Amino acid sequence: MATASAPTMIALFLKCLLGALAVLLIAWLSKARSFYIAGLVPLFPTFALIAHAMVGSERGGGALRSTALFGLCALLPYAVYLLVVFWLSLRWSLVATLTAATLAWVVSAVALLLAWNRWAS
Repeated sequence: MATASAPTMIALFLKCLLGALAVLLIAWLSKARSFYIAGLVPLFPTFALIAHAMVGSERGGGALRSTALFGLCALLPYAVYLLVVFWLSLRWSLVATLTAATLAWVVSAVALLLAWNRWAS
């Protein structure tokens, strides 16, 4: 079994730290007067920056461009998720609303992947 190098472990630790800080910021903002700002924090492109840096350095500008276009298309499943939350939030319980919204995201993400593989490849 291979072990990860120290720089790799440090990079993984820093990524985990970023995620933990984002969760703490969301928790803090959810209790603040402007609680709705908590919905903006997950949209900070932390993981997109990591993905784009990796794709750009390993595969070049053309692949980075395709990744960015797919990222734009990936906003559609997130929009579906938010629309379901918006629509059901006053009708269903929190758990039912979030479960339905997550399932809607999964279905729309699968549809996106199928469409992308059919038309963009």
